Amino acid sequence: MRRLVSACLITCFVAPGAPAEAQGRPSASTSRLLTCADAIALVKQEGAVLLAPPKGPPERFVRDRSFCTFSEIAELRFVPTRDNPQCPVGYRCREPGFEEWDW
Repeated sequence: MRRLVSACLITCFVAPGAPAEAQGRPSASTSRLLTCADAIALVKQEGAVLLAPPKGPPERFVRDRSFCTFSEIAELRFVPTRDNPQCPVGYRCREPGFEEWDW
């Protein structure tokens, strides 16, 4: 019984601090199969999606900074889609460099 109570207490105090990206699984799509409007709508609807560009690993795109962690910034990203070689689908979360901090 003590173990059960201990496990519940640990879960109550540790779980709320879990990162936001671990709470929901973003959907995955290939950017070349979507039109630019469809890709933008997908990011806006889902909030966070994985899009696979023609070259390289899939990237996580978010609707706005609220899908990033506290210390990350949202950077506008472009990916090639079926009808647009540079479609502004959404933002990518990344840690800012030292020179980018707004002191």
